[in-house]
Amino acid sequence: MKKTKPKKKADLPAQIAKSLRDAILTGELTADDRLPSETDLAETFDVSRPTVREALKRLAAQSLIRTERGAFGGAFVRRLSYDEAQAQHASTSTLLLSINDVAFSVACEARYALETSVTALACARRSDDDLAKMREEIARQGSPDLSDEAFCTSDVALHRALVDAAGNPILSYQLAGAVEAMQPLMNMITFTARSRERIVALHTSLTDAVEARDMAAANAVLADLEAYTLELGQGVIALRARTRRPGAA
Repeated sequence: MKKTKPKKKADLPAQIAKSLRDAILTGELTADDRLPSETDLAETFDVSRPTVREALKRLAAQSLIRTERGAFGGAFVRRLSYDEAQAQHASTSTLLLSINDVAFSVACEARYALETSVTALACARRSDDDLAKMREEIARQGSPDLSDEAFCTSDVALHRALVDAAGNPILSYQLAGAVEAMQPLMNMITFTARSRERIVALHTSLTDAVEARDMAAANAVLADLEAYTLELGQGVIALRARTRRPGAA
């Protein structure tokens, strides 16, 4: 790495971490590459070793590097798996939707538009195992003893199986935020009002369409799910607004 000096004194570890992260993103540093020593990095960035150490801690917290002890130890660029990336993406999406004021209709539109984008591949590539996972969740959802929380978890698992049936890990990563972040947040709003029987019927129709490799039918079911979710969400939100008004019964 070429010698450089942070532009501002404020938050030097953040600036150094960003510089190293950029080197990883551009390919200057690749998976399993060993980073320069703390001493070399301190000289490169013209800072103290504790400042470098703090920067490395930030990179480790982002799962970008790993550290090893011993004579051949040090800090190395971490090889991130798709599963880890999906989990991080879902967590970031959840925070984004929770912290920001995103309209229910906007989240609903985005969530189903993203899922519809994979139905063609899912219908073409689905395996018997994919279908078995979807039907297993449908059977679970039909149990009268299933808690609301478990039903919501199963709902997410079914749609996760549909996305994974497309057989494209990059799409699975990209849709992790839609299925594992947006859907649970929507479920939190609608679960008290929705009909489990209707959801199970729609999920069954969706799985049947995927099994038949009928993309048009699968997309039609997703459109019905979107319309039903939007109807429920708007109804629940309107009811909450009415009950919060002063003097409301």
